Amino acid sequence: MIYLAVVSIIWAFSFGLIGSSLAGLDSFLVATLRLGVASLIFLLFLKIRTIGAIDRIRLVLIGAIQFGVMYGCYMKAFQYIPSHIVAIFSITTPIYVVLIHNFRQKSFSKKLILVALLSVVGAGIIKAQSVPSGDIWMGFSLMQGAGVSFAFGQVAYRDWKKENPEVVDHSVFALLSLGGFASVGCFSFLLTDFSNLNISLEQWQSVVYLGIVASGLGFFLWNKGATKVNPGTLAAFNNAVVPLAILCSLFVFGEIESLGTGDLLRLILGGSLILGAVVMSKPMTQSVD
Repeated sequence: MIYLAVVSIIWAFSFGLIGSSLAGLDSFLVATLRLGVASLIFLLFLKIRTIGAIDRIRLVLIGAIQFGVMYGCYMKAFQYIPSHIVAIFSITTPIYVVLIHNFRQKSFSKKLILVALLSVVGAGIIKAQSVPSGDIWMGFSLMQGAGVSFAFGQVAYRDWKKENPEVVDHSVFALLSLGGFASVGCFSFLLTDFSNLNISLEQWQSVVYLGIVASGLGFFLWNKGATKVNPGTLAAFNNAVVPLAILCSLFVFGEIESLGTGDLLRLILGGSLILGAVVMSKPMTQSVD
């Protein structure tokens, strides 16, 4: 559980950092660069012969979804909504952890559909005057795509590790990060406008920090922690970062200055509804094992 707690603190600062210092950079390129940096680090520990070919492919595919698709959606969301709203919209990830676990176990709960709808209502209320209606929903949709992808990867890796308890996590983690790098790298290759690319020294420093600390160390410790807890605890920890991230974005990175009184009230009300959706799902997350 300590692994998940440490990563929650690390990730809390990432939302505001991306929204401030990396604003204007192509989202797919930033995601590709930070996963590339993380992959370079974990290649040093890779012991590919410890697992078979099928497991190698399986881990690459898990990483492609958990890190590649997730980052593609997550980074793109910052182009539509400010970082504190990105943080709030990530609060539904625990719901997806339980949904995916239930699906893999061939069970289903109608209550989770109500929970998901409640989170959508909360997103509608949050809409700030400075964010166009279309943008708020595009940002919300992208964050739900990111949440589903990240939740799938956590559950899938946890299940794989249960099947292969003898494998040391850091000896295969490069396969996950390389899968994510290749996945989002394809989007960057096709969609990034390299002719107008201009990255400042400060932005390079942010990318390297995000690659080494937030992506590299963060994802490794998170997936390692995910193998040591049940899905209910894992779902709960997915939201530990949210209040910290909101506070960092608003007060450390100064987004509170752009909010009017009405925006702040809508933020509190809408965020409370989304939090309520997660609280409704708690009995289900606690019963999953």
